[in-house]
Amino acid sequence: MNIMKFGGTSVGSAERMMAVARLAASYPGTKIIVLSAMSGTTNNLLEIADYLTKKNTDAAHEKINLLEKKYRTVAGELFTEAQARKAALELLKDHFSYIRSFTRDLFTSNELKCIVAQGELLSTALFELYCRENGVDAVMLPALNFMRIDREQEPDQFYIKENLQREMEKYPGKTFFITQGFICRNAFGEIDNLKRGGSDYSASLIGVAINASAIQIWTDIDGFHDNDPRYVQNTHAIAELSFDEAAELAYFGAKILHPSTILPAKVAGIPVIIKNTLDPEAAGSAITDKVSGKGIKAIAAKDGITAIRVKSGRMLLAYGFMRKVFEVFEIYKTPIDMITTSEISISLTIDDTTRLSRIVDDLKHYGSVETDHDQTIISAVGEGIAEGSDAARLVFTALSGIPVRMISYGGSQHNISILIPSSFKSQALNALSAHLFNH
Repeated sequence: MNIMKFGGTSVGSAERMMAVARLAASYPGTKIIVLSAMSGTTNNLLEIADYLTKKNTDAAHEKINLLEKKYRTVAGELFTEAQARKAALELLKDHFSYIRSFTRDLFTSNELKCIVAQGELLSTALFELYCRENGVDAVMLPALNFMRIDREQEPDQFYIKENLQREMEKYPGKTFFITQGFICRNAFGEIDNLKRGGSDYSASLIGVAINASAIQIWTDIDGFHDNDPRYVQNTHAIAELSFDEAAELAYFGAKILHPSTILPAKVAGIPVIIKNTLDPEAAGSAITDKVSGKGIKAIAAKDGITAIRVKSGRMLLAYGFMRKVFEVFEIYKTPIDMITTSEISISLTIDDTTRLSRIVDDLKHYGSVETDHDQTIISAVGEGIAEGSDAARLVFTALSGIPVRMISYGGSQHNISILIPSSFKSQALNALSAHLFNH
């Protein structure tokens, strides 16, 4: 059995949705199709929720009307038979009436999640209806019936496996299933989600739950590239990556795959295949437990980084100092990306500045605190590049003349990370490609 996940751009229009239906139907064997919301929908729903939070119901109604108009246009293009088109318009009416119902009530974070979930519910409902109109015996598996996170906001994998299998057993002999990515229920039974980009994560969790033969992530690019094609010309897709290499690239900025996707698949030993919806015949990238050569394979960049330096004479020869610093970030549930230390200071980076002011206030108990905003982490990724290879020299030679704020080397065998001001990002990416890959 295969998992086929299609992102927002892959189902971003009636034309794209038709192409996905043809593509999925052409794949042999049993498959579960995991869909994101149509591109732009989640942002629109978040904007509606923001208006409702601010009690600006007029603006919310205007935005809802515009979004409904867009979907009615899509339905008009998607369905040719009068009966199917009527069913689609009734479906849209029900969903948008539900969204409008929140303009009359006190709006809370729980209601926000209910509104945001409508994106995936809409895309899958339209997709199922289109498949049925075109003779595909499609079955809906509502993600809210089996996808759940626990009290720690982590996937409840036992619950997911048991309930997904129970859902599928209702349809013996069926081979074409559809479900929603991203959305789930929490430990209290409320509608929740796996955070932005979570449809990839959904696909991985579903693949593990049913012991899939492969987890296919279909997007708008033909696999992981050796650099960011938005900034560097003539980049190339990488045919094979190990789980560790892909995890490093995803975490440090490669937008093609959600970082959480890799771990469940790695533990279960299920290959993850990145494919291009716009070019289905392209080979894509295969992510497995196989190691295919050493050396730097790709460069990734992660923006929106803030560097924090804590400097204190009390750190010199003192045990427990770093524990106290890290406890501050634990208290405010803020992950750390990079860390470097000296005799009297510690520097680290974060990408979530939601609680930055409180973090800084607490850190001032241990020394002086400096923050640098608008930073970018540039990561060179490849198998064994920290095992005495020449990778570090090549990277630092390429970045000659670019100001470096921090360096992380040796913490991972697969990654060299360097922090630079974001204004030098494009220059750094191009310099690395020219020096490492001859682009």
